[in-house]
Amino acid sequence: MNNDPITFNTNLMGYPDRPGWLRYIQRTPYSDGVLYGSPTIDSVGRPSVIEITAYNRRTFETARHNLIINIMAAEDFPLQYQAEFFIKNMNVEEMLASEVLGDFLGAVKNVWQPEKLNAINITSALDRGGRVPLPINDMKEGVYVMVGADATFSSCLREVENPQNQLRCSQEMEPVITCDKKFRTQFQIDWCKISLVDKTQHVSTYQEVVRGEGILPDGGEYKPPSESLKSRDYYSDFLITLAVPSAIALVLFLILAYIMCCRREGVIQLVHHSAIQKSTKELREMSKNREIAWPLSTLPVFHPVTGEIVPPVHPDSYDNTSMPLMQTQQNLPHQTQIPQQQTEGDFRMTTFQRLEVNGIPEERKLTEAINL
Repeated sequence: MNNDPITFNTNLMGYPDRPGWLRYIQRTPYSDGVLYGSPTIDSVGRPSVIEITAYNRRTFETARHNLIINIMAAEDFPLQYQAEFFIKNMNVEEMLASEVLGDFLGAVKNVWQPEKLNAINITSALDRGGRVPLPINDMKEGVYVMVGADATFSSCLREVENPQNQLRCSQEMEPVITCDKKFRTQFQIDWCKISLVDKTQHVSTYQEVVRGEGILPDGGEYKPPSESLKSRDYYSDFLITLAVPSAIALVLFLILAYIMCCRREGVIQLVHHSAIQKSTKELREMSKNREIAWPLSTLPVFHPVTGEIVPPVHPDSYDNTSMPLMQTQQNLPHQTQIPQQQTEGDFRMTTFQRLEVNGIPEERKLTEAINL
């Protein structure tokens, strides 16, 4: 049936794929398949047999057909002036239609006005590195069309090479082309991507390749190396590869160890600090074990008039850490009272007391004055 989904496979007879210059495209199983391409010089004079296999995806039927393509030389129709246009609103299968391609060549001929004009190559933008467009607003992938003619380029086509238009293209702006209106009705041309090639100004550097039979020239009989090979001494190689780097590494290690251990800064300060800490610890241990006498500021004193003993200012219950500076008399041993000489109504009595300060005996003289 005509509405069955059919896919096509193409390949060169005897090979799994098509020739390098031949391309094939089929958008969907319901659309037509298109073969297109431009043959190279190597393919001239040799017919190419293309095997086309059709596969019906509904009935699973297959059919095969051979297409013979004869390629002829175009030396009798030289096209020295070639221009390549990029059409943004067309796909390659749409451009390959005879009526669409004829309309485009007619528009180019009106602008160029040569005697002979022909389409040389048609290539999809995807084959030239383009990206697949988004499926919105019926966007097209674009197509490159190369056209050849026998006349020099017209002034309208030369406008693309103007510095003003080149600047606008570098800024991604549309260049000003006077003949663009002749294409705008049907074809949207990207004038920044147009390419003009004048083959009369280029010297051909092509050199014909002389193909041989594929057999190397006779080089004589093969002579393998002798079995008696000289022994090689690897001792020097060992010294160079292992011993020398190891010796250098050892020297560097010793230097680093000397710097880190023997030349370390702050060693004297650390020893001094350790000695201070040790001495402080010993003093703290000694201060905990010693017995401190009561300060003299807590001794009972005599009243200057009555002679009565006044109780101490501070109570007996207090911590050693907040102890006054002077001791009480009643807790002090070895006290001796010596009467003093009486003079004019006053009496002085000197008291000698023997104290032990930090374990060392010491005599202190205490004088009390009593006014009679």
